[in-house]
Amino acid sequence: MKILAVSDLHGDIKPITRYLQENKADLIIIAGDITHFGPPELVEELLNEISSFGIPVMAIPGNCDPESFHVNIDQSQATNIHARNVIIRNIGICGFGGSNPTPFDTPLEFEEVQIYDEAKRAIEGIGGQEITLFITHAPPYNTKTDLLPSGSHVGSKSLRKIIEEVQPTLNICGHIHEASGIDKIGNTTIVNPGQLSHGQACLIQIPDASGAEEINTEIIKL
Repeated sequence: MKILAVSDLHGDIKPITRYLQENKADLIIIAGDITHFGPPELVEELLNEISSFGIPVMAIPGNCDPESFHVNIDQSQATNIHARNVIIRNIGICGFGGSNPTPFDTPLEFEEVQIYDEAKRAIEGIGGQEITLFITHAPPYNTKTDLLPSGSHVGSKSLRKIIEEVQPTLNICGHIHEASGIDKIGNTTIVNPGQLSHGQACLIQIPDASGAEEINTEIIKL
């Protein structure tokens, strides 16, 4: 399975549509900030345009998406995986959108206790699968993927705790544009693809008959 994972579109999907005109994928995962503070109807428009390539799309909201985002995803051709889970063959996929509190009072922020309770419930639903993908907008705390240029780590402590406890195969995140990169928490690979609006993405290739150790994950330029 070839998965294209992106985050932080902020209303600009030209890089992914150009890529999909010449390249194939089996699944597209969008880790939030599809819009830049709306409007709500733009969510459906952008997701439907990406879905028009005939590839399944799974999405979660980011902190810069409107609060009605859950409804807007459900009304689009994409699958909403915020606080939900999906199983495809031996691959379990779940998500949690928005972010932990920021100094900017953005539309979709959650307290850490809510993140832990709801995201933990979602990931427990895929615990029996051979490969598990945990899709979050916020990165886990104290990794390369939540590091600001100032040296501060601003990710979610609850997401880190869940990853430490459950050890999913992959955590795809976003939110911190400057922190595109790959890191590890125990056996879990953490990937922040960077801004799709700047042409950044992550390509995940999962062989049909293999264990999680053979999954190839790389950040690419579209």
